[in-house]
Amino acid sequence: MHQLEREIILPVAAQELWDFVATPVNLNQLTPPELDFRILSELPERMYNGLTVLYEIKIPMFGRRRWLTEIKHIRDGVSFVDEQRLGPYALWYHYHEVQALDANQSRMIDRVHYRLPFEPLSLPVHELWVKKMLNDIFDYRSEKLQKIFPQNTDI
Repeated sequence: MHQLEREIILPVAAQELWDFVATPVNLNQLTPPELDFRILSELPERMYNGLTVLYEIKIPMFGRRRWLTEIKHIRDGVSFVDEQRLGPYALWYHYHEVQALDANQSRMIDRVHYRLPFEPLSLPVHELWVKKMLNDIFDYRSEKLQKIFPQNTDI
């Protein structure tokens, strides 16, 4: 089992950040363009427990893959999980949390537990490629979130 953990502090109220991440269509903005991310499901305005989202991504060397996730364990305004039901991983469990640091500053935590198919045979693929790819995706997400919620430089 592998784990990826990230956190980012953003100059935005926790409720505003939560409203952004609780809107499923916003996932498009946080996905690198080279993954050619396409949502195939009808999406509600807000996520809810049991929501399934079907999308396609382009994985280098493997082509287009469908990925079905279920949104679950929602604690409104605080956290939720997206768990893969069908997709490229043997297991994908992604926990998201939003914490208020003060009135205009929040921390977002992402914690992903995942396993590749065919482990332990796939361990070299993880070390040589998958780990870097996931880090690049989460780096992109951080950069995009900082652009969406920029630091206010007005004094």
